[in-house]
Amino acid sequence: MRLACIERTTQLLQDEEPRGMSGNDLLSAVRSHWIGILLISVVSIGGSLGWYALQPKVYAAESSGIVVATGAENLGLSLAGDNLAKSKAKSYQSVGESTKVAESVVEKLGLKASAQDIARTITVSVPLDSVEIRISARSSDPQTAQNVADAWVERLAAQVYELDKGNASPGSEPVTKIVPLAKASLPSAPVSPLLSATLGIGLAAGLLIGLAYALARNHLDRRIRAASEIERLFGLAVVGTLPTDKRLNEKSRVLEEATGMQRVPGGHAMAEALRELRTNLTFIDVDNPPRILLITSSLPSEGKSTVTSNLAATIAAAGMDVIVVDADLRRPTVHKVFGVVPDAGVTDVLTGRASIDDVLQVWGPNGRLSILTAGRIPPNPSELLGSRAMGQLLKALSQRAIVLIDAPPLLPVTDAAVLSRFADGTLVVARAHKTTRDTLFRALSNLTRVQGRVLGIVLNCVATKGQAGHNYGYYGAYGSAAESSDPAPPGRNRQPDQAKAAPSRAVARVEALSTNPRPVRAVDVNRESDAWLEETVQRPSPDSGQDDPATQALLGSASSWRPPNTGKGRRSAPSD
Repeated sequence: MRLACIERTTQLLQDEEPRGMSGNDLLSAVRSHWIGILLISVVSIGGSLGWYALQPKVYAAESSGIVVATGAENLGLSLAGDNLAKSKAKSYQSVGESTKVAESVVEKLGLKASAQDIARTITVSVPLDSVEIRISARSSDPQTAQNVADAWVERLAAQVYELDKGNASPGSEPVTKIVPLAKASLPSAPVSPLLSATLGIGLAAGLLIGLAYALARNHLDRRIRAASEIERLFGLAVVGTLPTDKRLNEKSRVLEEATGMQRVPGGHAMAEALRELRTNLTFIDVDNPPRILLITSSLPSEGKSTVTSNLAATIAAAGMDVIVVDADLRRPTVHKVFGVVPDAGVTDVLTGRASIDDVLQVWGPNGRLSILTAGRIPPNPSELLGSRAMGQLLKALSQRAIVLIDAPPLLPVTDAAVLSRFADGTLVVARAHKTTRDTLFRALSNLTRVQGRVLGIVLNCVATKGQAGHNYGYYGAYGSAAESSDPAPPGRNRQPDQAKAAPSRAVARVEALSTNPRPVRAVDVNRESDAWLEETVQRPSPDSGQDDPATQALLGSASSWRPPNTGKGRRSAPSD
């Protein structure tokens, strides 16, 4: 079954390539790369302006003449003469395009260009069913264009007169002739190239190239951008989407609103996202609620420790007991996030040098959250985490509270995959616009190979603006109105760092252990595991919160909702 899941995910990734692009995909690509599209469009328009500046300007001037018939003494002769003029106008068009007229114009104006070159700049046209002949002349000089147009009409009229004179009877005048009608005006603006057309073509080309760039980037970009992308590619539920919070840019920390101690302006989006994640976890398996949750990621710096710490604080704020176990024995960070004593922890319990109560440190204002740090870094982390003693330790802790394990990333080391065998389920943290499809696929494959149970994906650092963050604007507006009229409850205005309450027994024990250090070896774990478990494992205390009605309502199996059989799960809790 696990291998079938891997094969299905692989097939989904392969089938995703030829999938046609929908309108939403196109819109998403434009949103993601609009700056690139804008820059390309600006560059294209700038290039078109440069081309426009380098091109020679061409001016056009137009002059005209009409064909008239002589000798129209009555109405009948007038109508016949008009028809004759129209017929002659069409034949005179070819005369106007001849080289003879061009030579006459060159001679009259004293132009340096040849008759053939001048003829190529002239356009002779006759409107339909008209006696008018229009001459259009083009030149790089507006004055030259005007002079050529006027001279061309005059020379055309002279050439036509000579031709008709030769065909007429001796001593008689030609029946038709061309009379200049309107002088050409001096052109004030070039007709080629046109500035508006140049800018339009530049803008259209820039938009097309920019759109092609965005689509190419969108296709080649393997980074995960949205929760729907994870559900579509991997068939896994996205149990939580956490927005970007600028307070977490510098270092990992527990946010104030996660502990429920005070309201912080602008922090409602993160607080609501954490509560939604907490609620979604209760609906993953209502018949057997997970007590041991492993939280990991594909690669470092994707926010797994931050998610673990703030999720633990949010669960504790709901009145449930929770224990955070720092199982990252290579680069432990949980003690830095909570500000607790780091010198003794998991490794000391596994080797029998301390009991659970000696190193378990209570944190927070309500005493529901406890921290078990990593302790001293051993030379053999994988062996310690995969030992039977580690499994028994987690089982013992799960009898006291919900256990959240902060594990190393899946791809660099095998520690998280080894630990997943002891957990009831694993949450994989992916960072939006950083985690790639390939790395997430390899991480999930590592869990599947060791029969690890993946509960879902937590998408971290989702943008609060744009399409991906349209839901978070509601929380900001709603919270801003609430905080102005509903101040924080009295006695709950302390910072989380000021709310730490590490027990004196744990501090004393840690200091005693630090004065007599000895190497941590796997043989110590295997030899002493049975003995220390007999002494240190305790039943849940009366005030552990497991019999609390609120806890039973949240974690109990009375809910009638069940996960759908589609393999995609739900992204949020069902409505009442």
